[in-house]
Amino acid sequence: MDTIQEVAIRSKLQNLLQQHRDLDLAIVSLEATGTSDQLHLRRLKKMKLDLKDQILKLENMLVPNIIA
Repeated sequence: MDTIQEVAIRSKLQNLLQQHRDLDLAIVSLEATGTSDQLHLRRLKKMKLDLKDQILKLENMLVPNIIA
């Protein structure tokens, strides 16, 4: 992987991490009010899990494959 690709991956990773944190705050806020729509809350949690999967894929791309 060249440097340009690595920079692009790290940039995308930072973006996804920020989105993940934002969703987490939104979920906590909705749960704290106690009047949240359960369907909306489930959708946000699903989006958060999808982001986590994308984050893990990008992190794995940055770790070199070293066979021990």
